[in-house]
Amino acid sequence: MMLDFDVIWASLPLFFSGLKVTLELLLIALGVGLLLAVPLALMRVSKNPLINFPAWLYTYVIRGTPMLVQLFLIYYGLGQFEAVRESWAWPWLSQASFCAWLAFAINTSAYTAEILAGSLKATPGGEIEAAKAIGMPRLMMYRRIVLPSALRRALPQYSNEVIMMLHTTSLASLVTLVDITGAARTVNSQYYMPFEAFITAAVFYLCLTFCLVRLFKHLEGRYLAYLAPRKA
Repeated sequence: MMLDFDVIWASLPLFFSGLKVTLELLLIALGVGLLLAVPLALMRVSKNPLINFPAWLYTYVIRGTPMLVQLFLIYYGLGQFEAVRESWAWPWLSQASFCAWLAFAINTSAYTAEILAGSLKATPGGEIEAAKAIGMPRLMMYRRIVLPSALRRALPQYSNEVIMMLHTTSLASLVTLVDITGAARTVNSQYYMPFEAFITAAVFYLCLTFCLVRLFKHLEGRYLAYLAPRKA
């Protein structure tokens, strides 16, 4: 079987357009998800059950249900309620792009919160004791020592979450968005050449994954150098 490279070449503009959509979804979802994850992580490590339980329940439900179900509930499900259709939020919730990044942001916030919570629990006691010893207020201690330290240690685990979220964005094509996977589905529907279409999509995802891996390797080398074993 010979690949039809003419089809691939002719379809590249569509794939690059899909690449733009994929990157927009990924960056917005990760940004909003991280903003949600930080307070959730702080709630998860709280010893007060009234603070801890809501965060635990949120992360448990989101991580315990499939991403596709969450996307369909937001994009298709909310529209069945008249109160939603008549609310100020409907112009946003009726847009596929908004629903997609909202669903992705909610999903990644739960996983990221658990990653950060684990890093917060692993904070060396010496760092906290040193902050208390110089009379640092609790809020300042979290802002200047605990959270930055936890974020640095969470980089290896968070890099996996970012890559998984990149792959998860392929579900956006199921709600009419033409991302990388959506471009492949469009090419396949036009030329009936699924191999060429989806191989091209796979190459795009592989390139993006390679770039993300290299980026996080660089960040880990810069911000986690102090954790590396020292040479004798």
